[in-house]
Amino acid sequence: MFARIAENSLAVPSPELDRLSETARACDATLVLGASERVARGPGTGTLYNTLLTIGPDGRLLNHHRKLMPTYTERLVWGTGDVEGLRSVDTPAGRVSALVCWEHWMPLARQALHESGEDVHVAVWPTVHEMHQVASRQYAFEGRCWVLASGALMRASALPPELEPHPERVTHPDQWVLRGGSAIIGPDGAYVAGPVYDEPAIVIADLDLRRSTAERMTLDVSGHYHRAEMFDFRPLPSGRRPAGEGQ
Repeated sequence: MFARIAENSLAVPSPELDRLSETARACDATLVLGASERVARGPGTGTLYNTLLTIGPDGRLLNHHRKLMPTYTERLVWGTGDVEGLRSVDTPAGRVSALVCWEHWMPLARQALHESGEDVHVAVWPTVHEMHQVASRQYAFEGRCWVLASGALMRASALPPELEPHPERVTHPDQWVLRGGSAIIGPDGAYVAGPVYDEPAIVIADLDLRRSTAERMTLDVSGHYHRAEMFDFRPLPSGRRPAGEGQ
């Protein structure tokens, strides 16, 4: 099963990434997408990463973030990421940031992105169940930014055949094991659209970025409320990511 994951993982750069860039250009859209990434050559060859890629509407790869710390059983599959992609980037939709799943409970990772000046944050989850909804709403409230919480859909029939389903958790092949839960959350922590469960859906909302400025009057964890003169915090880039592995 691990070999099949590796075979289906995305390399950066690769022809598959080129096709995604072509899609962004054709749709004139900024894409933020999760992928299992494979290092195809050089130092670290064969390592897999739990990765987020941000592609601009011109097809350029704007950011390449590897999950900082694979959690629980993820450590059997993915390597530990680096701080190089822990940032927000400029897009026509504002400054966009993103984190993977459990990273939303890492206070310093959140603070690094808040200080990078994010307008829109993409929170990527396997499924956005209740506690993930709480974490997504808390992120929006803390960062005073818009949050796009993205959850996947998967039926039991799509589980790898090598894994035996738990009889108390999986009772039918058509059962949803990943239920979606995608939502758009405003900078006050309130829902604007969704969440949507148990069905494919496109969740849409118009975002007024000025709302973030208004909300910062009551809380601003990266501005003067932060008291930067009292706390010394900064990410420490390692500079160790090999050349040719994206930004």
